[in-house]
Amino acid sequence: MSTLATNALTLADWAKRVDPEGNIPTFVEILAQTNEILEDAMFVEGNLPTGHRVIVRTGLPTVYWRALNAGVPTSKSTTAQVDETVGMLEAYSEIDVKLAALNGNTAAFRLSEDKAFIEAMSQEQAETMLYGNPATDPKKYLGLAPRYSSLSAGNGGNIIDALGTSSVNTSIWLVVWGDNTVFGTFPKGSSAGLKQEDLGEDTIIDSAGGRFQAYRTHFTWDNGLVVKDWRYVVRIANIDTTNLVAESSAADLIKLMVRAMAKIPNLGAGRAVFYMNRTVWTQLAIQGLNKSSSAVAVKEGLTQFGTPTMWATFLGIPMRRVDRLLNTEARVT
Repeated sequence: MSTLATNALTLADWAKRVDPEGNIPTFVEILAQTNEILEDAMFVEGNLPTGHRVIVRTGLPTVYWRALNAGVPTSKSTTAQVDETVGMLEAYSEIDVKLAALNGNTAAFRLSEDKAFIEAMSQEQAETMLYGNPATDPKKYLGLAPRYSSLSAGNGGNIIDALGTSSVNTSIWLVVWGDNTVFGTFPKGSSAGLKQEDLGEDTIIDSAGGRFQAYRTHFTWDNGLVVKDWRYVVRIANIDTTNLVAESSAADLIKLMVRAMAKIPNLGAGRAVFYMNRTVWTQLAIQGLNKSSSAVAVKEGLTQFGTPTMWATFLGIPMRRVDRLLNTEARVT
């Protein structure tokens, strides 16, 4: 793979740069454990306060064969300006001071509650990165699925139909992360990833109008997705999960993934990763083992089945499990 530009960083990389206190890197590690797509995604600081503006090439210039003593016309490429917006995800945690003190370690108790908020926010970010659609919820940013939702669209050539016809379908995604391909973004002048602010002790009013003292924590995560070059995302859609699990008329996942790789212009243009949910992740391993005991390549030093979170690669491309990928997708036509 090629070396990525220095402004295309993972959340962990950004956290190390912007948080010398060491709090956010801890949270980033938790995020990576719960949603692997957030570990892979590259992030670039937006050039707008509300997101990132990119220039997308929509057409190539015309070129000509020249004869002696004759010139050729001038030509030019065509481009389009696209503004990718950022969504603002927020939450507040309020813990009764007396409750936090019961176990004798207030800080540890608060952290245990914080982890639940971090998990919820990471799940929401992963789901939005996949399915977010401002047309149905204007507060969200545009995810991958609405961008690759029609076989007849301009980018329909990068949607592979696995021929499922019901509404129990799922998808496998191949994404090449990089600052010239696909990347996450955050508002200009801000910082990447989840931010947590300890608001200290405050007086809270309950639903009956009573008051009590509580510790308050504020969580924010401003995030967006930029698909700068649509050719670097491939969706294998319409994978019928019922047939897949039954191993009857099931989609041949291995062949479909090979076809997906062939659609990427240059796999060395960034960090290529396959994403699938737990159902597909399991059945792909079964299909691979049915074909050959060595069909699934694993990282050096691991057994055939590796570990639960670092299972395998497919022809050198990491395969990641993302449980927010649904088994109830409608048919893509």
